[in-house]
Amino acid sequence: MLEIIFEDAQYVAINKPNGLLVHRTRIAEEKKEFALQILRDQLGIKLHPLHRLDRGTSGVLLFGKSPEATAPVVKAFAERQPDKTYFAIVRGYAPEEGTIDNPIRPDKDHQHKEAQDAITHFSRLATVELPIPVGRYQTARYSLVKIKPETGRMHQIRKHFAHLRHYIIGDKKHGDWRHNLMFLGTLGSPSMLLHAASLKFEHPFTRETVEIKAQLPENTRRLCEQFGWQNILAAQEALPQPIPSVTSSSL
Repeated sequence: MLEIIFEDAQYVAINKPNGLLVHRTRIAEEKKEFALQILRDQLGIKLHPLHRLDRGTSGVLLFGKSPEATAPVVKAFAERQPDKTYFAIVRGYAPEEGTIDNPIRPDKDHQHKEAQDAITHFSRLATVELPIPVGRYQTARYSLVKIKPETGRMHQIRKHFAHLRHYIIGDKKHGDWRHNLMFLGTLGSPSMLLHAASLKFEHPFTRETVEIKAQLPENTRRLCEQFGWQNILAAQEALPQPIPSVTSSSL
């Protein structure tokens, strides 16, 4: 079962695990399970994804329970209204803060499309230097960063941090394979370390501000504790525990 972290009469949100696709796609036709399908079966109702997360990204994923609930939130995402916060572990000592304003160029399958404007804000929360040789260096440096994307292009955060050469650990497509391999073999970390920690938006029906937060995956939390970052994480806003599912019959 998927972890439900928010639910009301119009919407439901889960803490998506790493490695799970949001819905069926031709680029991963071999996959048999998708968040949309699993949650639909779990709740017994039809659902509509309101935004996307990459397969390797964990965290807040929001669905609408009807076309009427879906349309205004999809429009809000298109107009860049929701406030999104991510956490990531990246290679090297990232700058203390910054804004990446660099157009996202299409992948090979969409080379006919023009580059799209893309803006990502970030701040560095913590650093660590490990006595583990990677490549030609005898030690390896990493940063914990807090990320607030202003736009929502495909692979935007991953491509932007690759542009800075502060690759997200575990990113097989845009990352650094040497550091990915070290995290897998030495630290036992197989997943991409990018997490959608919170999503804030105006509820179209109640006009209240809704803020949904998702716990870090156990693997990421373990690494943060191993790197001595637990107090840094505790200083961030407290993350709620999972809530019981609200069935459609009780609404």
